[in-house]
Amino acid sequence: MTTKRDYYDILEVEKNASAQELKTAYRKQALEWHPDRNKSAEATQKFKEVNEAYEVLSDPDKKAAYDQFGHAAFSAQGGPASGWEQGAPGGAQTYHQGPFTYTYYTSGGEEGFPRGAGPGFDWDFSDPFEIFEQFFGGGSPFGRQARVPRYGLTLSFMEAAKGVEKEVVIEGQRRKIKIPAGVDDGSRINFRDFYITIDVRPDPVFKREGANVLVEITIPFTLAILGGTVSIPTVDGEVNLKIRPGTQPGATIRLRERGIKHLNRNGRGDEYLRINVQIPQKLTGEQKRILEEFEKSSSHQSRKSDWRF
Repeated sequence: MTTKRDYYDILEVEKNASAQELKTAYRKQALEWHPDRNKSAEATQKFKEVNEAYEVLSDPDKKAAYDQFGHAAFSAQGGPASGWEQGAPGGAQTYHQGPFTYTYYTSGGEEGFPRGAGPGFDWDFSDPFEIFEQFFGGGSPFGRQARVPRYGLTLSFMEAAKGVEKEVVIEGQRRKIKIPAGVDDGSRINFRDFYITIDVRPDPVFKREGANVLVEITIPFTLAILGGTVSIPTVDGEVNLKIRPGTQPGATIRLRERGIKHLNRNGRGDEYLRINVQIPQKLTGEQKRILEEFEKSSSHQSRKSDWRF
């Protein structure tokens, strides 16, 4: 009897991993073990294990069943099968392969488009031809008709965060396109007759995690001790922030809804501000004297507190 590896171990994630963490881990492992990239003898089997693990853990119901019953929750063959599913509504045909499901319409609906790839956004692989070429060796079950061209577009962090209108050249013709606020690195936008894949340049100030923004600032140690007001960067521009007296190095402040606009729902993410405290390397004689008096005073107060029972 063959012992199957734990799905969490395969993807190298914890059991409480978020959906985004699972997706990131899957992409990393899939690229590492894809037989077209990895020529080792074990690559094919590893790649199958990675797809099987992600297919189960990315589905909340399957994940719950796996967490409770382990591999016994599924068939002895090791997870859902791959292949065509006929008779879908609207004359559609559905194909299952690894963690991906594609529905291709031959009559009714959006003819010629896989499910979810009509007008709007597709965050993973909106073109069935491409996914089967990149991950499954080029054998697309949909055939080769109606291939949609794909183009890349590089944006700055702010252009991606706030949205922008760009003029692009598509097959020799200049066209103006609108990029919505909130697109991320790797996002793909379907303009029906072509796709645009977004590449976002790193920003020296802002770091992005989903819809949230991470910013680090450094303040003088006197401001951390005494408190005060400091100007900080946000997606919407500079704002004044009140620093409380006694703020510790490494403290994190959450600014609600100061992050990136959500693409598929209302609202925005948050900005998380990490505080670094700058300690002076050189002090004048007067500064040293003041700090020594402060240290003596603090020690005296500490001893008085110790005397109290």
